[in-house]
Amino acid sequence: MLHKIINNSHLLRIYKNNHLTLYPNFNLKIMIHYKELGLVNSRDLFSKAVKGGYAIPAFNFNNLEQLQAIIMACVETKSPVILQVSKGARKYANSTLLQYLAKGAVEYSKELGCAIPIVLHLDHGDSFETCKSCIETGFSSVMIDGSHLSFEENIKETKKVVDFAHQFDVTVEGELGVLAGIEDEISHEHSSYTQPAEVEEFVKRTGVDSLAISIGTSHGAFKFKVRPGELPPPLRFDILEEVERRIPGFPIVLHGASSVPQEIVAEINKYGGKMENTCGVSEEQLRRAASSAVCKINIDSDGRLAVTAAVRKVLFEKPSEFDPRNYLGPARDALKVLYMHKIEKVLGSLNRA
Repeated sequence: MLHKIINNSHLLRIYKNNHLTLYPNFNLKIMIHYKELGLVNSRDLFSKAVKGGYAIPAFNFNNLEQLQAIIMACVETKSPVILQVSKGARKYANSTLLQYLAKGAVEYSKELGCAIPIVLHLDHGDSFETCKSCIETGFSSVMIDGSHLSFEENIKETKKVVDFAHQFDVTVEGELGVLAGIEDEISHEHSSYTQPAEVEEFVKRTGVDSLAISIGTSHGAFKFKVRPGELPPPLRFDILEEVERRIPGFPIVLHGASSVPQEIVAEINKYGGKMENTCGVSEEQLRRAASSAVCKINIDSDGRLAVTAAVRKVLFEKPSEFDPRNYLGPARDALKVLYMHKIEKVLGSLNRA
């Protein structure tokens, strides 16, 4: 297997099985394999999670403070973690910097006293080209979201990504069903539940390693409108159970699984924010899902809310503050507390590293 390509103006130095061979330079790109960064793919993590009745936390990040909070929380709870990066976040952070942030996260966990398993995952890849680019720059897992395509087109696009990714032992997540809501580049006005009758054929023909399904979760912070005292709509566990029956033991993923904690929303509004009455997926239902074949649960919006509430509080109480460390630091600390709660009380991944 190709280990590394080094590109310069005159020669390509290709290392294969620790043997150096020189070739003329045809402007091939440098490929960074995720193992060089100390990362792992999701295969073994998912297998253990399905058997153990818990879910791996999949936390999105865009900047250093979010990454620090994730690693600190997961080290303290001894939880494995999936670092998720959307296409927009990758553009925001820069793909080259992300390589070193990921490698830094691995080393940081060791420094903190627990070398937790870390996956770097592309969230909602929109094309083969995006997935390929991520694989070539150190991602250990990618998602190809063909849920907006026809069934056959979804299979074709997903298989194309799988065939490329598996050459490098990179795991692939596919999706069947559409989640409503808005988050980053993902925007759907209406949801459509996953059809259990399609999952067996999809998994068999694509070769995916995990499958995201739609059972009533929703993207973004503005998920469900409810009256005071009402509960959000329940998840469709009947669909989940039928999917499990048809593909027993296969890793299932839930997107749009933030709970939109009302105390955090209230904090945002208290310090100048303006968020309408909204709620997310109840943590009780997520815990129930995590005890099934759902082995990866995505949480993004709750983290954004926690960061925003902490920053607003500092700037409201100290309007003369201008040092980013003095408001991003508290935001990082608040995010760490939130993620530790999710790991311990919702996902069940405590002490699973």
